[in-house]
Amino acid sequence: MTHPDRLFNRLQPWLVVFSASLFFFFEFLQVNVFNALDSSLYIAYHLTNATQLGQLSACYMYAIVLFLFPAGMILDRFSTRRIIGIAMFLCVTCAFLFSLTTALWQAELCRLITGAGGSFCLLSCVRLASRWFPAKHMALIVGLIVTFAMLGAMVAQTPFTQLTDAFGWRNTLRIDAAAGFIMLFIIVLLVHDFPKGKEVFFANQHASLEKLGFWHAMTQTISNTQNWLAGAYTSLINIPVFLLGSTWGGWYLTQTQHLSDISASYVTSMLFIGFVIGSPIVGWISDFIGLRKIPMIIGALVSIAVILAIMYMPNLSLENLLFLFFALGFAISIQILGYPLIAESNPNMLTGTAEGLASVLIMAGGFLIPVFPALLNRHWNHAIINGIPQYSLPDYRFAFLIMPTAFVIALIAALCVRETKCLAYEETEARTCECSEQVSA
Repeated sequence: MTHPDRLFNRLQPWLVVFSASLFFFFEFLQVNVFNALDSSLYIAYHLTNATQLGQLSACYMYAIVLFLFPAGMILDRFSTRRIIGIAMFLCVTCAFLFSLTTALWQAELCRLITGAGGSFCLLSCVRLASRWFPAKHMALIVGLIVTFAMLGAMVAQTPFTQLTDAFGWRNTLRIDAAAGFIMLFIIVLLVHDFPKGKEVFFANQHASLEKLGFWHAMTQTISNTQNWLAGAYTSLINIPVFLLGSTWGGWYLTQTQHLSDISASYVTSMLFIGFVIGSPIVGWISDFIGLRKIPMIIGALVSIAVILAIMYMPNLSLENLLFLFFALGFAISIQILGYPLIAESNPNMLTGTAEGLASVLIMAGGFLIPVFPALLNRHWNHAIINGIPQYSLPDYRFAFLIMPTAFVIALIAALCVRETKCLAYEETEARTCECSEQVSA
């Protein structure tokens, strides 16, 4: 084997997984784009209150939660490469069609289809990572995958705000779609289902899955409490991404902290910068110490402290807000440990199904998107300036109580989860059998 061939073989796992991560990058851009577009959409569709905007944003979540579990089962049974290609094509096409919409129902339909396609993005990356990398590196790899996705969320902040100011929201979405088609081409070029020489191994694994049967596979996945606990933990810790990063962070900062749109986008970007930096660090630390549970407990405690500081510290300067949003992003990056924990708690052939079930719980946090504006409206004095509702600091504090409450419940879930010690399910089972044999002897 020549030196270039050896180099390519070493790099190929990274090329496969991180080219597939372009799909996740693109989807996170779509999830968080409303921070840049919210005021433009409010006017374009002649909306009358924040609940309508929240409903449009939540359409993505409705679809993704509905399709996540089926998506996991599909990924366990069919070509990951082919599924990514089809799903991303749908998402990119709908991003373009969104730019042409003139009515709210049209925009909601585009968001629903985008959410359905997006249900495959993270699951496909985790599926590929479990095939191309050993279990002992899964937390670091998943951390890097999520970091890549968060870069998409960052692009949806200040860069998208500036593009919208310069070209209008419709042209900005067309630029978004064009970039998506370029990413799709790279994915089709580089992604492969499994390493060369592993065809027989994965064919046998697929045969075992077929022998297990649809209902037994689903029952085995649903009855595993690890999937529910890890999924709930990740969902609850992820809520600030939905609330502060995707829709309401910009309004909170401009209306209560009196920041400009651009300054507010800088602050919300810090949430994602903290997440981007934190994800690989906490993943590496978890892999290095060989533990998942203790870091998850610490992460939940720190998240509670930081969100309470954001909510109740008085007279926060721009610098204070930048630091606190960065700290919150770093703290909630601990959620990435939920994905390897689930992979390590299930047979490899059920990785997609298990991650799909957990991801339903994770993305179910998106259902709080319409709950948040409903809480805002509860004490709203109906003040409107230039067609945009104006909310007070007490209004936001009341609605923000969702986040510390969620973090406390996440802490309880982390305390109940079983430690996997960073071992694949098959390794754990083998060690258990060895110990049983030694005891019997």
